[in-house]
Amino acid sequence: MSRLVECVPNFSEGNNQEVIEAISQAVVRTPGCVLLDVDAGPSTNRTVYTFVGRPEDVVDGALNAARAAFRLIDMRKHKGEHPRMGALDVCPFIPVRGVSMDECVLCAQAFGQRLAEELGVPVYLYGEAAQMASRRTLPAIRAGEYEALPEKLKQAEWAPDFGPSSFVPSWGATATGARKFLITFNINLLSTKEQAHHIALNLREQGRGADQVRGSWLVQGIGWYLDEKNLAQVSTNLLDFEVTALHTVYEETCREAKDPHGQELNLPVVGSQLVGLVPLQAILVAANFYCEKENLFVLEEEQRIRLVVNRLGLDSLSPFNPKERIIEYLVPNGGPEQSLVDKRLCAFVREVGARSAAPGGGSVAAASAAMGASLACTAGLMTYGRRPFEHLEATMRCLIPPFHAATAQLMAMVHRANAFALFTRPPPRPPLGQLSRSRGPAPPGRVPPTLPPIRGQLPALAHAHTCWNRPGGAPLLPASDWRDDASISGARWPRTALRLVDFKGPRHRPVCAGVPGAVLLPEPGPSAGKQRLASAAVAISRLTVSVSQIAVTLSSGG
Repeated sequence: MSRLVECVPNFSEGNNQEVIEAISQAVVRTPGCVLLDVDAGPSTNRTVYTFVGRPEDVVDGALNAARAAFRLIDMRKHKGEHPRMGALDVCPFIPVRGVSMDECVLCAQAFGQRLAEELGVPVYLYGEAAQMASRRTLPAIRAGEYEALPEKLKQAEWAPDFGPSSFVPSWGATATGARKFLITFNINLLSTKEQAHHIALNLREQGRGADQVRGSWLVQGIGWYLDEKNLAQVSTNLLDFEVTALHTVYEETCREAKDPHGQELNLPVVGSQLVGLVPLQAILVAANFYCEKENLFVLEEEQRIRLVVNRLGLDSLSPFNPKERIIEYLVPNGGPEQSLVDKRLCAFVREVGARSAAPGGGSVAAASAAMGASLACTAGLMTYGRRPFEHLEATMRCLIPPFHAATAQLMAMVHRANAFALFTRPPPRPPLGQLSRSRGPAPPGRVPPTLPPIRGQLPALAHAHTCWNRPGGAPLLPASDWRDDASISGARWPRTALRLVDFKGPRHRPVCAGVPGAVLLPEPGPSAGKQRLASAAVAISRLTVSVSQIAVTLSSGG
C-alpha cells in the first residue's frame, strides 16, 4: 500500500465561490494529490479543504493552494464567526497510512519554511511540530486573532518559527503542524450565541477556570450563531476521538442544554454537524454506544452508520452521505498492491498456488475460517426475526454477534501474509565481540494471539445447533470445519505438519520442538519430499477424524 498523508488547510474565505474554486483547482492540479472534500461556511467565512497524497506531494499541494490564496484573499476585509489570524489560518498534516507522526512533522517544517521564504509571511509551528511548549495548542498561538498580530509580532516570545516578524496586512500569519485526526463536531441549538458559548465553555478542556479543568477531555469549544440557518452552535474540536468520542460530546451537550447545575435552561438540541471528513471508527464507536444504551441488535456496518446519523442528527443541516464523508470510503489504495480480500476468488487461489512463500497457509486458513464464521452468521440470521422462533430472539442476539465479529476479524487476517517473510528474513549481525552462533535453543513458535478467541466460538456453534431452525442450521456443519481447515492450513499448531527452522547456524535447527502437537519433519535428504507427503497424509487423516467427530456431535444436538 502507498504511504498517505492527509492535509487539511483552513482558508479564510467561505463566501466567494471563485476564490474557493481557485484554491480547489490549485490542489487538484498538483500531481499526486487527491482532493477529498471542500467544506465552506458562509457565517464562519472559512473553507476547510481535505486532500491526501504522499508526504512530498501534499507539501506541494499545500504550497500551490497557499499561492492561490495569497493572490485572492485580503485579510483586511475579512469578517467571520470563526477565530482566525491569517488567509491560510492553519495547515495541519495528519498520518493516514504507512506514515509516522515524525514524518508529518517533517512535512510541516518543510511547508512552513518554503511558505515563509516564497511569500515572505510569518509562520508558526504547532501541535507535534511545536518548537516550544507554549505553542503546542492552536488557540494559544491564535490568541488575539488577526487584529492582535501587529503588536504580537513585536514581542520576542512571539517571533515566528519561519519568516519575518513584520506584519503582512493582506495575509496575517499561518500556523502549520502535525497532529492526530481532529474532528470538528458542531451541535445545533435553538438558542442565542451567548447561551451556546456558555455551554461550550463548560465543555472544553480548559473549562471556565482553573477549578474546572477536565484533564484528558481533549475538547476545544466555542459558541456562535449561524445566520443562514437561524440557529446557534456549540462548535467543538475533538483533538483525539479515541479519548473523547462523538457521542460523549453530544450527550454531554444535551445534558448541559437541559439542566446544567440545576439552572433548567431547557434549550432544544436539534441535531449536529460534522465539518470535513470523519474516520469510520469514530462513527462505529458511537454506534456501539447507542446499540448498548438502547439494547439494539444492529450488525451491518451500513445500518450502524445510519443509526448514528439518526441519533446525532448529522443530516439536520445538510445530507450526510457516508460515501462522501467517511475517509476510509474515499481514500484510494494508491498503490500496485491490492488487498487479498479485495481480489476475485480465482485470483486469490492462483496467487496462493504461485511460486512464492506468501500468501500461504495463514491466508488460506483465515479465508476458510472467515467463511465458516459467515455460515454460522447465516444460520442465526435465518432464525432471528421469524415468527416461529420469536421465543429465541434473546438467544440469537447473544449468539450471532460473536460470529459476525469473528468474520470481520478473520477477513483482516487474510492479508497478513508477512509472517513467513519476517521469519525468513536474515537475522541482524551480532555486535562485535559476541559469538555469531546462538548458544541456546531458539524460542518456540507461538500460537497467534488472535486465534484462541476464534477457537472459542466452537462451543457457541454446538449451542447454536440445539436452537437454530433446521433449514437455517444446514450451514452449521461446514461452519464447524472452520477450526480444522485452519489447522491443516498452518494457522493452528495441534495436528499440523510443519517445520520451522532457525537460519542462524550452518545447520537448520528446529525451533518448534517445544510446541505441543507439532510434527517435526526430518532434516532434508533424498527422501525428504516423500516424508513430507507422508506427514501431510497423517495430518489429513487426523483432520478427517476430527471433522467427523464434530459433525456427529452437532447432528446429535450435543
